[in-house]
Amino acid sequence: MNAGKGRRWWWPRSVRAVAALTAAATAAVILLGIGWWVHHEVDRESARIAEEQARKQLFALTAQLTEGTVPSRTSAVPYEVVATGRRTAVASGGGMDDFDPGNGHVLPAPAGPPAGSWGDAEWGYTVRPLRIPVRRDYDPPASRFDLAGGTYPVLYVDIAAGALGRDKAAALGVAPGATLRTYVVALPDTARAITGTIDGLLLRAALAGVVLLAAATYFAVRIALRPVEAIRVLTASVTANDPRERVTVPASGHEIAALATTINATLQRLDNAATQQRRFVADAAHELRSPLTTLLASLEVALAYPERTDWPATATTAARQTRRLQALAEDLLLLARMDTRTAAGGAVVDLTGVAGRLVEQYPPGELELTIDQGGAEPVYVLGHAGEYERLVRNLVDNAVRHAAHRVQVTVREEDGWAVLAVHDDGPGVPAEDAERIFERFVRLDDARSRDHGGTGLGLAIARDLAQRHGGTLTLAPRTLGACFLLRVPSVEGVQPLA
Repeated sequence: MNAGKGRRWWWPRSVRAVAALTAAATAAVILLGIGWWVHHEVDRESARIAEEQARKQLFALTAQLTEGTVPSRTSAVPYEVVATGRRTAVASGGGMDDFDPGNGHVLPAPAGPPAGSWGDAEWGYTVRPLRIPVRRDYDPPASRFDLAGGTYPVLYVDIAAGALGRDKAAALGVAPGATLRTYVVALPDTARAITGTIDGLLLRAALAGVVLLAAATYFAVRIALRPVEAIRVLTASVTANDPRERVTVPASGHEIAALATTINATLQRLDNAATQQRRFVADAAHELRSPLTTLLASLEVALAYPERTDWPATATTAARQTRRLQALAEDLLLLARMDTRTAAGGAVVDLTGVAGRLVEQYPPGELELTIDQGGAEPVYVLGHAGEYERLVRNLVDNAVRHAAHRVQVTVREEDGWAVLAVHDDGPGVPAEDAERIFERFVRLDDARSRDHGGTGLGLAIARDLAQRHGGTLTLAPRTLGACFLLRVPSVEGVQPLA
């Protein structure tokens, strides 16, 4: 199934669009939360202001009633003054008739006298009737009434007409024993209008902000990704045959510069690998051509002059060249496997035992081959016994080929490392060639016979095996002969598997 079919058709496919959409969605969520908070705060504050306005109006009306004056119908907020025993309102204004255009009063009259009496501190009454009979910090009772199909908060204050005196009560048109109640309606219309206006402004501002933020993010990401596009175009032009192209590193020093630097390093490694592969193929072809040429020439001569050919010698030469081809093919296959296979943990290996068994396999002769274990305890390492055996064998074979009289193998443990040294008393290696000898198909003594000089891969294979086991293989500086030093992590407190 095509992977593209499972992708949602509406989802953007470019980084620029995804970044812009993400920024817009994030901004929308944030602005929605801010708008919700502002809406509730403005609504609450507007309702508080409307209630405060109603409270001030209530105090002003109460002051007029204590003076025996009927309040004017002109008022910023609706109000109504009612009294017990009276069918119509004492006074009303501020649009109170809009709630009920009838002749009676809209809000109910008090059922009886007020709870307080003249001079009661709870009601703030004072002996001076000319003053406002309610304290400034007094919180009048509030209730909610259904008026004209809506529910409104209403503040009210009760006043005993007897406390005003007969003349003032008569001026107000109430009996001396009646109770006056002043209602003031706190209209939420202004608060709702303010809240609606602010909601509209916030919505338009939020939409404009989201669009501008998305556009700014889109173009900012587009500008930021220009170096990435240039890197992509140049990287696409790199081929295996010519990996020498390099991307331009921006001078900005940000993540794009780090990306360009990493890509250049990767291309350099690819270039080095391609160069090494070409050199390896050329060297392998050259090494394979030499025994094949010798084998073919000897066979062609034998076939051309069969009566004068020493067939046993010809067969011996063919067998020798065939063995050389076999050894070279095995080494090449081993290198190919090591280049493509990752190192595994393996098991515990007795490195001292591996070296001892290899030394014993060499036949006695003019060359003295000894091993020094450096102590009674064996040295254990982690890895593959076969690979360690191949590593040590390559080192010993190399030393045997170059030694004059003596080869010494030493195995010891040193600060958590297993150290194996192979020292011969041969001509040694020049200091300038201390690293070159570990390259593939490198022979320092080109004049010597290839038949006795190996394939030129032994030391390269030995170093690759050492690195696969987390160790190193180096040439230690010596005044006499050559000493190859192998260091790999040792394992303590365990025994190798039987």
